[in-house]
Amino acid sequence: MNTSHPIDSYLQRFPIPAVLAYVTVVALFLLAIFVALSGIVDHRRAVAAASDMLARLEGRTPASYADGGTAAGPAPTGSPFLEGQTVTVAGAALLQRVASAVNQVGGSVLSSQVELEGTQSKDGFVSLIASCEMDQASLQKLLYDLEAGMPFLFVDQLVAQAPVSASEGGRTRVLLAVSGLWPGEK
Repeated sequence: MNTSHPIDSYLQRFPIPAVLAYVTVVALFLLAIFVALSGIVDHRRAVAAASDMLARLEGRTPASYADGGTAAGPAPTGSPFLEGQTVTVAGAALLQRVASAVNQVGGSVLSSQVELEGTQSKDGFVSLIASCEMDQASLQKLLYDLEAGMPFLFVDQLVAQAPVSASEGGRTRVLLAVSGLWPGEK
């Protein structure tokens, strides 16, 4: 009695299609393994990139570049609040900070007014209105220095007036309203 299956007899007569079918199935399995492993590697890269982004957003590590620098440069040092035992001293510190920032960019302060009592003073803010004169190209540097440095300062209002004629020396008049947080008496 012969119990051979018809497929077995077919494969014995024609072995090449059997070998091709076997090689095709093995190749498909290897391709499936490769696709699965590449998906895992891509997923791990995405998780690592997301973790790096989260760490930078939380401030744990600065963004780094190939040359070794960081996105924002070195972190500013000092207190984030206006220093001073009294609100008057804090106002003077604010005036000194703004005046030095204007002088660093080559400008000059024409007039200034410290507002110790205003709408924001009950929240602990000290405000300053300063009229300055500087080159137009220096305005961006001034704003960056004020907002990125310490103590934390907020530019509440900015009015810039370009020179009307060349006889004014080409300097831009700027009216700045700047405020900073004073933590109060210690």
